[in-house]
Order: sequence, then structure tokens, then C-alpha cells
Amino acid sequence: MARESAQQKLERMTQWEKEYWAAGYQVAGIDEVGRGPLAGPVVTACIVVPPDKLVPGVDDSKKLSPKRREALYEQLLQAASYVKVARLEAGDIDRLNILRATRLCMEKCAQGAAGAMFLVDAVAGLDLPGPQKAIVHGDAASYMIAAASIVAKVVRDRWMAEQDALYPQYGFASNKGYGTAQHIQALKRFGPCPLHRASFIGHFLQDHG
Repeated sequence: MARESAQQKLERMTQWEKEYWAAGYQVAGIDEVGRGPLAGPVVTACIVVPPDKLVPGVDDSKKLSPKRREALYEQLLQAASYVKVARLEAGDIDRLNILRATRLCMEKCAQGAAGAMFLVDAVAGLDLPGPQKAIVHGDAASYMIAAASIVAKVVRDRWMAEQDALYPQYGFASNKGYGTAQHIQALKRFGPCPLHRASFIGHFLQDHG
């Protein structure tokens, strides 16, 4: 199969956006990063990139190399007419549960984009200041959601890498708090640190005895 050109990818990734741009809306994308890790915050981003300022190469953050994500992140911050990030820490996630924490972050980061049409990765029924459309696997199907996924991922990854200096035994610079074999082994050996989500790690510590 022929490789998709940058222009073809842009056409494919803006199918949802074009429908709402044609109806006169600003289109905002919302996505989260960090729902699954054992440690660190959940981070959400909301972004609006005007149709005449689209950055080529935007895709689901999971499909991009760290270097490519970093480059696109800087370009998106330049191009965006609105971008905001929200986060909740491990203690908040334990108190609220991860789904409620994610929803609250999504709502918070969208508050300054009143009147936009919000395209949201998979999560429906949010309290947003405008109409919304939840798209399953939206980060692979919508430009704005993919852009939000890049912003949230870079912000979270940078922060987790910084925490590695405080808690070097867990390998946060490489695992970003996710449950890799090395991270679980360190958790069993050293016990949890303040970044760990108590509600996520109990069974690992029970195994430890």
C-alpha cells in the first residue's frame, strides 16, 4: 500500500473538524494521558488550532516518537488560538477514582474555550461550555484530539522525567509511572513513594507479603 502523504493524512485527520468548521464552529479537541499508570498524575489537554494554522504530521501521540512529539508540541503551542492543560495527582485519583478524575480534568481544561465544538476522546456527557462529540479512538481519527493527546503526553512525560531525580529507584524517566516489570520490582523492593496511586498498587504490595 502506498505511504500516506502529509496532505492525505491531514485530509483524513480533519474529517470531523471540517463538518463543524463548515457549520461555523471553532473546533476544540480534548484528550487525556495517564489513566493507566501506577504513579503520577492524570493530565488532560484542550486545544483549538485554527484551520489556516494546522501543523502537518499531527497524529495519535502513541504513534509518534518522543522526539517527534516534542517537536510537534512546540509547533502546536505556536499555532493554537487556545491551549490549556489540567491535572490531578495520585491522591486525588485515589479519592475520586480515575474516571471521575479524568472527567474533572477534561472539564477544567475546556473552560476557557466557551462556544467551541468539543471533540472528546471516548468520554461522553461532560460539563463543557459548548456542544460536544465523543469519538472512540478519537486520537487516531480527529486532528484536534490528536493534537490534545500530544500536548498532554509531552507535559506529563516531562514532569515524570523530572520526578526521576527525586525518586530514582523507580525509573520514572523511562517508564513514566506505567507498570513495567522494572517498576513493579522496584515497588515491591522499596515500597511506594508519594507519587504512587494507592488504589492501583495494592495487589502488587499484597503479593510482596
